[in-house]
Amino acid sequence: MQDIIVGFPPIVNKKSKVLVLGSMPGVRSLELSQYYGHSQNHFWKIIAKITKTDFADSYEERVKVLQKNRVALWDVIHSCRRPKTSSDSMIRNARMNDFEAYFNDYPNIKKVFCNGKTSLTLFKKHFSHINMPVEYLPSTSPAFAKPLAWKLKQWRKLLD
Repeated sequence: MQDIIVGFPPIVNKKSKVLVLGSMPGVRSLELSQYYGHSQNHFWKIIAKITKTDFADSYEERVKVLQKNRVALWDVIHSCRRPKTSSDSMIRNARMNDFEAYFNDYPNIKKVFCNGKTSLTLFKKHFSHINMPVEYLPSTSPAFAKPLAWKLKQWRKLLD
């Protein structure tokens, strides 16, 4: 049986207006204790482009760019079992994060953007009772083999 994997706390502050939701951190992200830590993941490159900032080398600087642009970041899944892989299809025994409390604590968040289909499916399945606009964005994962330019075009609506 696999060990239980626990996700990260949210990156958020009281000024956050939108929330980007992933499913569960991948292996490399867990090793680094960083959201989207795999060097081939397009997330941080896309954020740099749509915020018109230089791509920061340090994780702390990347997080500051999110916060400056009022973007929060979290995952739908709090904990799960998954073999040593980053594949969402291998997730078992998933426990969801507490979004009722989260949206009460951060009432300025007005829209959720799901990074990939797994986060969208899980959020809609478990939290359809929450009155919050939810929109799909294509996965930034290297497993979703679309070019960065194509993903970037879709992700521009994050800050509209």
